[in-house]
Amino acid sequence: MIEKTLKTTTGKLLVKMPSALNEVTLGQMMAIQDKPGLNDLDAISILSGIPAGDLQNIRDINDLQAFGDTVLSLSHQIKHLYNCDDIPAKVTFQLDKKTTTVNVMHNLSVEPAGAFMAASDIIVDEISAHIKQYGEENWQQYFNPSLKACCQVLAHYFYCRATGEKYNEYKAEEFCTQVKKLRVTEALPIAKHFFTCYPNLSRPKTSFWHRLRQFWRKKQVYTPSRNLSTSIP
Repeated sequence: MIEKTLKTTTGKLLVKMPSALNEVTLGQMMAIQDKPGLNDLDAISILSGIPAGDLQNIRDINDLQAFGDTVLSLSHQIKHLYNCDDIPAKVTFQLDKKTTTVNVMHNLSVEPAGAFMAASDIIVDEISAHIKQYGEENWQQYFNPSLKACCQVLAHYFYCRATGEKYNEYKAEEFCTQVKKLRVTEALPIAKHFFTCYPNLSRPKTSFWHRLRQFWRKKQVYTPSRNLSTSIP
């Protein structure tokens, strides 16, 4: 964590911001990824929770240099995280002022059927959008799912496990609010697992990119309805 008290046009401002990726939440990184025309000031605002207007009134722009350098460092760290396979053994949620721990490694399958189908749709849409924009040739070398899609998949995966409730698609989507509070270093490796082992949504036994490529070729011939009550083979 980096922390400094800076002079502004009206007084002083305490700026406190994460300096390591394991201090950053998934929600913060999503906000950075989704911000159009993002600049350093925007990123510092998102990571510190201080309105950009307040940061604009810091007297000396050089006082923000250390924070700008940290933003650059975090951007490099998130790129490396996409290649990380270290899935956490468990994650913790704060629900109704109670701490709920979910053992991730105990079950890495998306269940029940409704969650499986919802997660499948999200993954297929994300892969389809990438191939539509960049083409199919060697797409697996450049494909990284958006953090928004990762969050949505994790919401369907965690909802029943964390709440103990029966699956409900709309409530699972609302659970994104809780998933955003996870550290990005926890959330991204789990989500990446589901993207790379699709369509089984369980641990892959062969090269995941080879399996994805095979599936995509089949999907171009036949696309199952989103309303089917059966699992995708």
